[in-house]
Amino acid sequence: MGRNILLGVTGSIAAYKAAELVRLFVKNGDDVHVVMTQAACEFVAPLTFQTLSRNPVATDQFEPPREWKPGHISLAQSADLVVVAPATANTIAKMAHGIADNLLASSLLATKAQIAVAPAMNEGMWFNAATVENVETLRRRGVLVISPREGDLACGTAGAGRMAEPKDIFEELK
Repeated sequence: MGRNILLGVTGSIAAYKAAELVRLFVKNGDDVHVVMTQAACEFVAPLTFQTLSRNPVATDQFEPPREWKPGHISLAQSADLVVVAPATANTIAKMAHGIADNLLASSLLATKAQIAVAPAMNEGMWFNAATVENVETLRRRGVLVISPREGDLACGTAGAGRMAEPKDIFEELK
């Protein structure tokens, strides 16, 4: 049997790429549970991830838990690997500063599993001093950062900030 993977999907246009990442993990025999931020739900419907993962999708920190443990604890403890893809500058900043104001952020604080992030953002945001410092903080803490690639960005420019392709993320995490 494969790994138990918790996939965090955040509010970026690259959220559609996370669907392919789920498909690759499931095809590999992994059990994938998806947590989406409210912003992510604006880009891709939870039903997409539920269908691909064959598991319920968690979106609400205050949803009644399916078992006696609070949802963020249950998700965090069951994961062998936590992947945040796409990881926005906002979520990276929350991770670096221990802010737990949504289900994904709370789960990230509660897990003891390896965490990997695949950033996706505008080039200006990626190279902003605050983001650079936050990413370095995560790296020092042992978070695997799958650096964004150069290419066309959703804002109509080209440069660094494009989320790595799902197959590349999958291969790096095998």
